[in-house]
Amino acid sequence: MGRILAIDYGKKRVGLAVSDPCGIIATGLQTVLSQEIFRFLEAYLSHEKVDLFVVGHPKQMDNSDSESMTYIKPFLSGLKRRFPHIPIVMYDERFTSVLAHKALLEGGAKKKTRQDKALIDTMSATIILTSYMEQQRNLKI
Repeated sequence: MGRILAIDYGKKRVGLAVSDPCGIIATGLQTVLSQEIFRFLEAYLSHEKVDLFVVGHPKQMDNSDSESMTYIKPFLSGLKRRFPHIPIVMYDERFTSVLAHKALLEGGAKKKTRQDKALIDTMSATIILTSYMEQQRNLKI
């Protein structure tokens, strides 16, 4: 069984999280610059089996796509073209950054740590992946 890889794609940085091979636990992987994401994914996929990409879907409160989709769509096209054998699921990413900030605050992180945007991006990807996996488990009940 392969891993699930979550992607929180942004203009500057991409937060990444990955599941364990059994798809039970989500762990923050790292944050990479947006222009380096495909190089990173090619290297990662050369030594890890990934069965699914879960990409954060930015939405407005009325459930419509946010402006961010204008730069996420080209990324999705590139992802499909480079890795056609791996399915892609879009998953609602509303409030993930807020939840990441809140988790750092409640965890007692210092102000400098809470301002680390790369850390927030990785945590957001982890929240996206955790939510997706919980939803999938609930659908099986």
